[in-house]
Amino acid sequence: MSEKDNCYDNSGVETFFKSLKAEMIWQQRWSTWRQAKAAIFQYINDYYSSRRRHSYLGGISPFAFEAKVA
Repeated sequence: MSEKDNCYDNSGVETFFKSLKAEMIWQQRWSTWRQAKAAIFQYINDYYSSRRRHSYLGGISPFAFEAKVA
């Protein structure tokens, strides 16, 4: 935490992990740790960081946001 009793400084990370768990972890089972790691990596890089709608962008995906401002 950046300062004492600041409840907002890690809210972004908590929101990310909530989304990861709700949209992926609780929906699937993997037989090996390697498969789980690969699936989580793919979720983050291929979906969450590019195509998933983000509320801080006004409910659009980062791809759509970049196209809009370009």
